[in-house]
Amino acid sequence: MRDITSKIITQRTAVARAVLTVHPDTIKRIRNQDIPKGDPLPVAKVAAVQAAKNTPQLIPYCHPVPVDFVGVEFELSETTITVTTTVKANYKTGVEMEALSAAAAAALNLYDMLKMLDDTMTIQTIELLEKHGGKSDFTQGFAHRLKAGVVVMSDSIVEGKKTDRSGQLIVDRLESMAISVHPMVVIPDDPDQIRQTLLKLSDDMNLDLIITTGGTGISPRDNTPQVTKELLDLELPGITEAARAYGQNRTPYAMLSRGIAGVRGASLIINLPGSTGGVKDALDALFPAVLHSFKMLWGYGHEKTDTHQTTPKNTSQTTPKTTSQTTEALASR
Repeated sequence: MRDITSKIITQRTAVARAVLTVHPDTIKRIRNQDIPKGDPLPVAKVAAVQAAKNTPQLIPYCHPVPVDFVGVEFELSETTITVTTTVKANYKTGVEMEALSAAAAAALNLYDMLKMLDDTMTIQTIELLEKHGGKSDFTQGFAHRLKAGVVVMSDSIVEGKKTDRSGQLIVDRLESMAISVHPMVVIPDDPDQIRQTLLKLSDDMNLDLIITTGGTGISPRDNTPQVTKELLDLELPGITEAARAYGQNRTPYAMLSRGIAGVRGASLIINLPGSTGGVKDALDALFPAVLHSFKMLWGYGHEKTDTHQTTPKNTSQTTPKTTSQTTEALASR
């Protein structure tokens, strides 16, 4: 079985169809409830529901899924019986096989109850019609590559006592999503250096996405969240709430992260923990869905223009941009 422990839970839906071709007399007898074994439609419906709930027992590599809904519909034409099944669940993996199993079980039960009357009957097709949910539904497409920066805050790495792993993990993940990553920056846990670095990446370099790692705990040198907060025009608490909620299902230590996220001008800044485990969990929780924020920044789906203008700087370099400045930056996109 595939390892799905890192996947997020989303609403999953799948629709499948099975088609049987039968003799016209068979259709008439079904409509007239003149089948020796009884009405086949309710039996086939129950069989479909049971099959959907027991799919892992039939298909060994299927994960057990807590199925929330199984719908079964029948359509009778002059020479066909069409079975349409819909399966829904809130889970980490899809329910395509559950929907297909339901359609197949319904078709087989119809065949079993009608075969004594119809030698011409054939199960014509069993096919998946549609599926929804999962990471693919949240993958974002952009006309131009996003530009990102990664900042590592760590006294020990700067001093050569440790080797960076978390920053490189972020770089690798962003590049795997075709995001252009500026060379990684490693700085000490110093408020002034953190402030200057974030201002340079957002105001001077006009990067779309800035991800920091480190300095989000509660030690005296953990300064990243408070410095980031004073630079933001708009805080987005839902981003770090999602990361912490995901992390808390894996380790209780996730509660100790103080990272924040938000927008400065047209740059999205996200604080991640310093540990590789915390970074991996946060990346799994946030991407690719968090990239939808850029479509919101740029006007709900409007394409980004080729002109990449720099947002006006603050005179003090420490005061967040005004609302009007932010509006100008977004309008330039």
